[in-house]
Amino acid sequence: MVSAALALVIANSPAAPTYFAALKAYLGPLSVLHWINDALMAVFFLLVGLEIKREMLDGRLRTWPDRILPGVAAFGGMAAPALVYVAVNWHSPETLRGWAIPAATDIAFALGVLALLGSRVPVSLKVFLTALAIIDDLGAVLIIAAFYTADLSLPMLSGAAATFAVLFAMNKAGVSRLLPYLLIGAILWLFVLKSGIHATVAGVLLAFTIPLRLSIGKPDDPTSPLHKLEHALHPWSAYLVLPVFGFANAGVSLAGFDPKMLLDPVTLGVALGLFLGKQIGVFGFVLATVKLGLAQRPAHASWPQVYGVALLCGVGFTMSLFIGLLAFANAPELEAETKIGVLVGSIGCMLLGALVLRFAPPRPLLKGRH
Repeated sequence: MVSAALALVIANSPAAPTYFAALKAYLGPLSVLHWINDALMAVFFLLVGLEIKREMLDGRLRTWPDRILPGVAAFGGMAAPALVYVAVNWHSPETLRGWAIPAATDIAFALGVLALLGSRVPVSLKVFLTALAIIDDLGAVLIIAAFYTADLSLPMLSGAAATFAVLFAMNKAGVSRLLPYLLIGAILWLFVLKSGIHATVAGVLLAFTIPLRLSIGKPDDPTSPLHKLEHALHPWSAYLVLPVFGFANAGVSLAGFDPKMLLDPVTLGVALGLFLGKQIGVFGFVLATVKLGLAQRPAHASWPQVYGVALLCGVGFTMSLFIGLLAFANAPELEAETKIGVLVGSIGCMLLGALVLRFAPPRPLLKGRH
């Protein structure tokens, strides 16, 4: 958030021309902005893929009962915001392409707010939010691959498929050294970049081939290649990739800004999708699932606390910005509206979610239980 705020300040200062020119400058075949969004963010998506694989095979989403509530919540939290956006942009075919922008949740910021609230939030809700966001990330990756691709190149797709097959064969052959995976993964990234599918998808595909030694009861087994790579990437993602991405993409010039712009279809659709759609989708689907007896409410969590977490799911900062850049890659004005909508909706959800969780009454313990 600090890097995003800094980008906004610079984009509206005398240094703005230098800021925008630097992002457009070319380093080899790609501009600085494309290196950040296509290459650096592939590292982030590699980490996302590693987390998805670990949670599905060896973590909080290992069994179907564990997957029901966060899975239903993630579905509602993606469908409702998209429907809100479509309702606002129904009469604007040019902007309908951005329907998926408010569907994403930024787990880093949402969990950051929970961490600041400390013991006021039950651990079960932190686990629930993490599981929900992991499934949400998987949904976002599928959306990017299916709906935000350019003209496909069959030769490059064939090369990507062959490279992925090599990685898969290495996994099955028991290759446990990380270096061969990373080197061939770089080749996979190049093929995917040229194929028309967004290059970051290569990070997720590579992650799914990294070997994981199941370690029930010992979830952070340091000998597993997947755990080693995940732990190695975490600080780089948190302290380099995401701040650089935020700095490069949150900068929007407010010169000539008119409050009426908040009512433009894209800005309004994104902001309302995050602020209203997320809480309606997540909380509504969780409430219905529990009332129907299909799953249990997170342990020791009251309904107001669940509602507070549903609000935090509307913090869509990184992933929403990323999808917005894909949706409106050739429309700078719509990109600017997207950024304003993401910032307004995310900040609103963050503040209200923190307020609700700060004052939400805890779930009372049943008599005889401690």
